[in-house]
Amino acid sequence: MSETGRRLTFEVFRYNPQDPDSKPHMQTFEIEEVPYMSLFMALNEIRETLDPSLQFDFACRSAICGSCGMMVNGQPALGCRTQTSDLPDVVRLHPLPVFKLVGDLSVDTGIWFREMAEKSEAWIHAEKAFDPQAQEDRMDDDLAQKIYDSDRCIECGCCVASCGVANVNAEFAGPAGLNRIARFAMDPRDTRDDDEWFEVISNENGVFGCIGMMACHDVCPKELPLLEVYAYLRRKALSTAL
Repeated sequence: MSETGRRLTFEVFRYNPQDPDSKPHMQTFEIEEVPYMSLFMALNEIRETLDPSLQFDFACRSAICGSCGMMVNGQPALGCRTQTSDLPDVVRLHPLPVFKLVGDLSVDTGIWFREMAEKSEAWIHAEKAFDPQAQEDRMDDDLAQKIYDSDRCIECGCCVASCGVANVNAEFAGPAGLNRIARFAMDPRDTRDDDEWFEVISNENGVFGCIGMMACHDVCPKELPLLEVYAYLRRKALSTAL
């Protein structure tokens, strides 16, 4: 924890794509650091005391909603989980790449995640009709835990922003997309066979598009087991091909 009273300088990306007169530029703000200050708190102080037009997103303030993802000194992170005491005196903030820019540090991750889910049909495919009177199906505890681990994704977009492939290939499923695909591929309630899953994952836009840099694993705020996810999908695709 840094000493109270440190002067912090924030260099913040500013641009409003809805304003034809707005041009992308960096704007500098200075504030006093206080104990236990998060980046979220610092940005709120800037907006409340220095510039009310500053755009950034937040909702839960506790790393659940995933809204406050941004680039912090070149690395994706959640504003609510980032303590200013862990940052240098000068902090450079940019919006997450890959996603549609709303303004300043605010991006629309919803468009990307919806398109990804629709392309991969990331929902349970069941052939039998739902019977509300039927006994609930049992699931192996270890399998249920693996599905739960993947379900912990908050869709903040940090992993996608850190992915070298997602930054150059808009069709790539991305780390969050592959994680979502794996979640349903593991689910015994999904009736798709291996050949159908092979068509989803076994191409340059699926798991074989990943180049293995694993920056996604390094920046995930929920510490999802993404390496295990990719290994599972590769094994599934290769076993089908063979």
